[in-house]
Amino acid sequence: MKIAGFDIGGANTDLAIIDFSKNEKNILVDFKYLPMWSDNHRLGEVLLKLISENDDLNNIDAVGISMTGELVDAYNKKEEGVLDISKKVNDIFDVPIGFVGIDRVLNYDELLEDPSKVAAANWIATSSIISKIDENCIFIDTGSTTTDIIPIKNGKQCAKGSSDFERLATGELVYTGALRTNLSTFLNRIKLEDKEYSLASELFATTADVYNVLGKISKEDYSCSTSDGAGKSKKESMIRISRVLCADRDILTPEQIIAISNFAHQKQIQQIAEGLKKVSERENLDKVITTGLGGEILANEACKLLNLEHVSMNEFYTKEESVVAPAIGTAILMKKHLI
Repeated sequence: MKIAGFDIGGANTDLAIIDFSKNEKNILVDFKYLPMWSDNHRLGEVLLKLISENDDLNNIDAVGISMTGELVDAYNKKEEGVLDISKKVNDIFDVPIGFVGIDRVLNYDELLEDPSKVAAANWIATSSIISKIDENCIFIDTGSTTTDIIPIKNGKQCAKGSSDFERLATGELVYTGALRTNLSTFLNRIKLEDKEYSLASELFATTADVYNVLGKISKEDYSCSTSDGAGKSKKESMIRISRVLCADRDILTPEQIIAISNFAHQKQIQQIAEGLKKVSERENLDKVITTGLGGEILANEACKLLNLEHVSMNEFYTKEESVVAPAIGTAILMKKHLI
């Protein structure tokens, strides 16, 4: 049995194809940047393209879906987003389709009865993988946009919140990521040499620019749009970062922009550490498994800040597989749903 698992996010759509007739390690993975706030009409096309570039559609026996893309502001309500995404999926595939929900995998008809059950449930899919690695731990998935911090006890996730709204209050969701986060959302001031500067509250630069300048992401990793529509060279990232202080490359030196980037990096680590500390102390868990594009850049560093034992999912899966962990978990949950 070959199953395609998709994780449909607001900015990226991830794919994992698992051939279960061989073993769960026989995985093909891929992803595409798809801004759902503007291009959600292209979702069906992108899903089919992802499969066709990696396998033959006729070889796919079932499709699993997890999603967070329903939150984008193209939809007035999350329910509207879930219904739109699920309909697009249902319209293009003739094989069994399952949608990862908070409690279980739902078919399309079950989803229609209560769309809220599948909204932002991709962390449930990741939990199913991590619990096999360690039955008692916290997993942190730092992606392009958000960070999930989910406790696992006795092989089962035990998050106090079920929706994104609830998890923002429990420390289990920190809305910060390795690419798309506006610097002014987590920085009030920037310390540079012997002065502190307040920031321009504009979308001038994102964390992708910070980690581009610091050499912590590759050109391929910088998959999102730039805030000014310009290119993705380090020089162009430096220009964007300088604007955060209402400056430019004539005012700030490259060394100063690197210093600003390092300052932003440390502040984002602290932001994630605050959520991690809250979950760790509440659940009395001190081992952490990290994953996602920002796993090495941010999650591991947050663990070090708190002196917590941590291990990367990369030690159990390839780096490419770890980045799309929710899609892998979705395919695995879909297989269990069919049995």
